[in-house]
Amino acid sequence: MKKTLLFGLTTLALLANNEELYKNCAGCHGEHGEIAALGQSKIITGQDINLTIKQLTAYKDGELNKYGLGNIMQLQLSTLNKEEIEILATYIKNMKKMKNLPPEESLTQ
Repeated sequence: MKKTLLFGLTTLALLANNEELYKNCAGCHGEHGEIAALGQSKIITGQDINLTIKQLTAYKDGELNKYGLGNIMQLQLSTLNKEEIEILATYIKNMKKMKNLPPEESLTQ
């Protein structure tokens, strides 16, 4: 019983941390990663973990300026360490695509 409770509490703490890390992203990418950021980027929900880590690391290091969003992304990622980027990438990969989303055009307007 104690192991189950400890596992449950640990899982809840990790989920809370993941959601907290993603909060800064939600303003541009949407609560579930369903929005093209500033009408420019691709929808990130379910994106491959390794690709996300590579992109986030490159944005953080100032080596990527995809869609002209490099400065914004670098600022958003400036306080994250490697482990947090990996956690964030896993969270993005595991986000479920929302059902009944409006057409993409209306999401980016």
